[in-house]
Formats: sequence, C-alpha cells, structure tokens
Amino acid sequence: MIGAVLVANRGEIACRVFRTCRELGITTVAVHSDADAGALHVRGADLAVRLPGAAPADTYLRGDLLVRAALAAGADAVHPGYGFLAENAEFARAVLDAGLVWIGPPPEAVEAMASKTRAKKLMAAAGVPLLAPVDPAAATGADLPLLLKAAAGGGGRGMRIVRELGDMEREVREASAEARAAFGDGEVFAEPYVTGGRHVEVQILADAHGTVWALGTRDCSLQRRHQKVIEESPAPALPDALRTELAGAAVAAARAVGYRGAGTVEFLISADGRPYFLEMNTRLQVEHPVTEEVFGLDLVALQLSVAEGTPLPPEPPAARGHAVEARLYAEDPADGWAPREGRLHLLEVPGAGAGAGDPGGARGDAPRLRVDAGYAGGDTIGVHYDALIAKVIAWAPTRAAALRRLRDALRRARVHGPDTNRALLVRSLEHPEVLAGQLDTGFYDRHLAALTAPAPGSGERHAAVAAALADAAARSLGGAVPARLGGWRNVPSAPHTKTYGAHEVRYRATRDGFVVETAAEDSEGAVEDAEVAVEGDGKAVEEDGAAGAVRVTSVSPSRVGLETGGVVAHFDVAAYGDEVHVDSATGSYRLFARPRFADPARDAEPGSLLAPLPGTVVRVAEGLAEGVRVSAGQPVVWLEAMKMEHRVVAPASGTLTALLAVPGRQVEVGALLAVVTATDAPEEDPS
Repeated sequence: MIGAVLVANRGEIACRVFRTCRELGITTVAVHSDADAGALHVRGADLAVRLPGAAPADTYLRGDLLVRAALAAGADAVHPGYGFLAENAEFARAVLDAGLVWIGPPPEAVEAMASKTRAKKLMAAAGVPLLAPVDPAAATGADLPLLLKAAAGGGGRGMRIVRELGDMEREVREASAEARAAFGDGEVFAEPYVTGGRHVEVQILADAHGTVWALGTRDCSLQRRHQKVIEESPAPALPDALRTELAGAAVAAARAVGYRGAGTVEFLISADGRPYFLEMNTRLQVEHPVTEEVFGLDLVALQLSVAEGTPLPPEPPAARGHAVEARLYAEDPADGWAPREGRLHLLEVPGAGAGAGDPGGARGDAPRLRVDAGYAGGDTIGVHYDALIAKVIAWAPTRAAALRRLRDALRRARVHGPDTNRALLVRSLEHPEVLAGQLDTGFYDRHLAALTAPAPGSGERHAAVAAALADAAARSLGGAVPARLGGWRNVPSAPHTKTYGAHEVRYRATRDGFVVETAAEDSEGAVEDAEVAVEGDGKAVEEDGAAGAVRVTSVSPSRVGLETGGVVAHFDVAAYGDEVHVDSATGSYRLFARPRFADPARDAEPGSLLAPLPGTVVRVAEGLAEGVRVSAGQPVVWLEAMKMEHRVVAPASGTLTALLAVPGRQVEVGALLAVVTATDAPEEDPS
C-alpha cells in the first residue's frame, strides 16, 4: 500500500493529485521552485521540498533532485502529473531504481512512445491507421500542406504548417530549434496536414493483469497554437462504427507496448470521417476530468490502485450524460494569445465544487459544475510556467445542457487579475458551429477576429460609470457624507475626473450628494453630456435637463445599479488600487484609473525592438549581427514565457545597428532587445 506520494510537478495537476490522496489517507509531498515557494500546491501539501532556482531546467526537469526530494521526505511513490518529466523514461527508471513506486506506465512503454517517429512504426505494425510520414527534403508541391512536428514532445512546441515549398527550409530550421530548446532533441518529421480535421482521443486505463479499458471518446478540436482550449466527452456527431473502431485501435496501441496505468491515444479524424493515429500520451491528460464526470470515476485513484497491483474490473462502468471543460488561461487571445502575468486578486465560480467524479451510480441527473484550479485569490501568476489558471468543467444529462451550464458559469465567474480568455470561452460556447457539434481544428483560425472583437453596446462605458460612482461612494463616510477630498462646498468647484481607458467620468460634490457627468449616447448615436445626481438617501436620479439615457438607481462602494431604457442592471465593483474590476450581466471589465505601465514605445527611438512581455530570450535569428540588413516583419528574437514562444520582428526594413538580446537573458516588459535603423529605399546592388 502506498503511504506517501510526491508529485513531481506543480500547479493545477499537483493540486488535483493531492486532493485524491487526501481522500485516500495518503500523505502528500510537494516540490517547488523558488518562484513557487508560496504556490497553492505547496500550501495544500503535507510536506514540501525546495528545488533551488526558478527555471524549469534547474528545478522541475531535474530528475535527480526530484528523486532525492522523495527520499528525503519519506515518500514511497512518485506521481509525475503531466508535462515536465511525465513522459521521460529515464526519470521513470530513476524512480524505480531508488526503490520507489512509479505511478505511471513501465519505462519501456514510455520510451516506445517518447519518439513520435518510433511510435508510428509500432502502431503501423499493430494495424493502427496512421498518416504516412513525408521526408521534408523530398517533399513536392503535391505533398502540401505539410505539418512539421517535434519527434520528442508535444504541446504545440516545434509545430509548423508548411503551405509553400519555398518556406520548407526555414520552417524546418525554426521547428527544430524550438524543439531542441523545449525537449533537448531537435528531430523533426513531417506528415500531411489534414485541413478541416477533428482531434478526437480515447482515454485508456490498463492494469498489470491484462485488462485494458477504453473509456469513451473526447473531442479536443478547439485549439489555439496546437494547444487545447475546450474539450468534451463523448465526442459529438461520431458514427457508432467509428467510435468502436477508435476504441479498438486504442486498446491495440496499449497492448502493443505492454501499457499499464492511465494514458491517451490521440487520433485525427479527416473531413470524410477517416481516423489517423497521431500519438499516444503516456500520462494523465489535462482534460481527464470530462471522462471522470461521464464515467463517474476518479482516474487518479485508479492510477494509484493500478500502481499498487490491484486488478481492474473486467469492464468499466457505463457512460452517462455529457461533460465539457474550458481551460481558463491568463492570456490575451486578441494579442496573439500572449500570456499575461500579475496578481490574481479573486477567482470565484458560483455553484462550483472541487472534486473528481462521484462513484458510478451515485450521481443524480442535475447539472453540476467543477473547478480544478492551480491558483487562488491572492496568488501571483508568474512568467516561468504555463498560463493555465483553472479548468471549469460542467456535466449534464445532455450536451446542450452541459454547454449552457458551462457558458453560464463562466459568464457569472469573477476573475479579477490579469487579462484572461474568459470572454473568448463564453463566445465560443455559444457559437453556432460549437452548438451544432461542427468542430474542427481550424475553428479559431476562422473565427478568432469575431470572437475577440469588442462587444457592441455601452457595456464598458456603463462599467466605467459604475466604477466612478463606487469610487465616489467609497470616499464618503457611510455612503452619504463626502470625504475630506472631494467633499461638499457651498461654492461651485470644478468636477473631479476619473478616467478609465477611453472613458472619462466627471463628478462633483453638491449639497444633495454627488453629481456625475459622463458621455452618453442618445437614440441617434450622438454623444451628449449627462448629469446624474446621487442623493443622500442612496438613491440616484437623472438631473433635470440631462440628455443622458442612463439613470442611476443605487450606489455603494461595491455595487451600482444603472437603468437604461427601463431595464436596471447591477454592476459589482471591486477596486485593487487603480485596477478596478466590474462584473455584470452585460460582461466583465478590467479598468484602470490611470495607465498601470507607461507605454514603453512612446519614448523609444524609432526602430527599437522592445520586449512585448516579460520572458526569457531563447534564441536570436541565425546569422544576425550588428550591421546586417533585415526586412520588415523578419523575426529577430524569440522570447519564451509561460511555456510559449513569441517572435519579436523587425518593425521596418533597414540595418541592425544594435543587438542586445542574448539567449538565456531574462527581460521585463519594454526591455530594449535590438535597434533597426530604417532606410528610405533599398540599397542598390553593387553589381
């Protein structure tokens, strides 16, 4: 029996494993880098061991330190989670060699699937359908488009789509460099890129006694940068014959490598319904909760049971209902999915519980909600690791009900802190293609602009009004008597001004309370000034002669009511210094009373390449040095932040007159990376 488990990971998955361990009475051991010293997974563990440093290469990727930590803390088993060393055969062997229990598949199975090129050969021998690889050096126009992939890893790292033969050499070089930086192996292979395909996977679970379960299907087609965003189980709109074929292929793949434990076999379904093997993940997947909810299982508990040698029942429980998961990231989809950092002030999803699926048969038919989080209010989201904040999962008897439950939960959630993809998730879940189950991996390529466009109407303007009124109420004593700054005077005075983004809100203190002046649109779209008075009894009425269409019905430091066209909407306001979050039925808004950071580009010299986000310089374009000519849009520097790479390109054609970026250098927002001195015209060819 396992008595103490060290999770060789961090964040959400460590918290997830610890939750099951606590329910089973197993001691939990966390490891943490210096950047994670106060992280949620550390606070929730019974014991914690420090891994000196902050970079993954110095901490969570050091197998020797992880094994040493397990022995020092008295753990007798190691759970790898997902990512980092979860699919590293040498780490699995090191754990076993130390006399510890490895909660995962045999190292030989991990090794067999570690290289996608080797895995495809094994799957071909086992009769699993797959796409034939293409030699990039021998590719012709008839082979295009091609998808380049890193042989040694996943998560979208090292992936490139090649649509023109002239781009092949450059894309292979860049994919190889990214793969080498991420996985220590630059091997890249190519296969046909299936346009309009679906990403469907099968959860498997195998014991040491010959039993292999295929636990339904999951659709993970909604992806950004080859990384999943929304997943669901079962995969919608699949013929029963295809489901049977996928389950059989997944079981065959597991048996071909002597698999044991939890794993996932991923397939690409072409537009004409043909399945192709993509890869096998020899670990627990991020999206495993949707399978747990549908089958009423705790996959982590089953991992522990299998590791202890307990046989699985001959057949899994029957599936019930539908589950959908959305990944809440600290990122800005409209800005190239750039990750964001900062303090997470509040994370609140009304009606949500935390926990794995209930035992089969013990569940009712009422829709339910679950949150698996790696952060809590007060935590800081840093730049060193993945930008995933939490996963929100909804289960219901039908797919339509599950989508609606998840959409409503995300809309009502209060997420105060850095920018997130929450609005994108809500819009995605109400998109006609998603509602109809018409899913494919090109969804965000087609619809991203529309999904990230500013919402129509006056939602943000009204949120700014609410923020200003709440601020005015907070400055008063009891919400009625003005505070020392901005108090009542018996002579006219200039209004105080609060500016939130593009919205300027002006207010004055009068004998009857505050008077707010703000821009309001009339029915013809014209912008006029409106005056709104907040009376001493807490009520607010429109001033005589005011042309604005908004009437303030109530004001407090945390809640404001605004009436428009006879409809009253309530705005919940929370201020964290100059950062203000406003939540309402019309949307959630993050406002700043003044710019949080001065725009670094405003005072920069023309041609300066500035770091768009904090991160680490991972590489500089090959052959670049001071004095070399570059073209507008040419990649110059690559930054890595939160497990994603971001290109910084030349702003104009010209000569590289300064190159300050050095691989391995940590940079802050606005740091000068290089300078390109533009030329008015291209230089003439001396020949």
